[in-house]
Amino acid sequence: MTESTKSRVAFALLAGSLRPVFNIFLKKQWQGAENLPSDPGFIVCPNHVTEIDPVVVGHFLYNQGRPPHFLAKASLFKVPVLGAALSATNQVPVERITTGAAGSLESARAALEAGHTLVIYPEGTLTRDPDLWPMKGRTGAARLALQTGVPVVPVAHWGAQDAFPRYAKFPKLFPRKRVRLVVGKPVDLSDFAGLPISKAVLDAATERIMSDVTDMVSKLRGAQPPTERWNPVAKGQRQVGRSFETGTATGTATKPNQTNRRPDSDRPQ
Repeated sequence: MTESTKSRVAFALLAGSLRPVFNIFLKKQWQGAENLPSDPGFIVCPNHVTEIDPVVVGHFLYNQGRPPHFLAKASLFKVPVLGAALSATNQVPVERITTGAAGSLESARAALEAGHTLVIYPEGTLTRDPDLWPMKGRTGAARLALQTGVPVVPVAHWGAQDAFPRYAKFPKLFPRKRVRLVVGKPVDLSDFAGLPISKAVLDAATERIMSDVTDMVSKLRGAQPPTERWNPVAKGQRQVGRSFETGTATGTATKPNQTNRRPDSDRPQ
């Protein structure tokens, strides 16, 4: 895999700054690193429960000698300091729900062709599911995988949300939290190879990716996921951003912490 000198230096500086902090406040438990492909250029698809997920997944990948390249919101590249760090490490800017989304996929494809490890959150944003289960995925990761033939590696993690709850203003650092992460075997998309990349094919491939990720999250949590995957569009929710509610097709708004799936004692804290 190819990393420029500038990129390698930037990654080293970031890792030197962030890893000690991560290790102080979070206990890590990693499994399945042997499932990462030996050949360069592949897609990693993790679940997404809190804003610090990229630090969790990035820390793991960097420690395996696979500098991570994330699809990051284009607006983040304009943030002082953060934007410079994203650019220096060759992260991939992505326009969400705009006409620029197709161009973002082309940039992602170029990153894969350069042999980078590309991290794509298939949900597209933090899960809207009230109990933090993986929700309905978007098709970008599946499209890239089918276009390029690169492996899709599912990753599940759990525990980061205890240190930094979804959309929280402040972290909860004490007592020290444990973050567990597991890497699964590449998702089997072989039966889609050679087929026209239609909406039906993309939806089916995306659902297979989400199913593998969800099964892994279920094992980490020791709980059964809901029988129906949460769909923000069907619930009348915004697909991106901190504000969930837009009203629903049934005329009622769905709040992020309201659910009757499981008793309160079983919900993540």
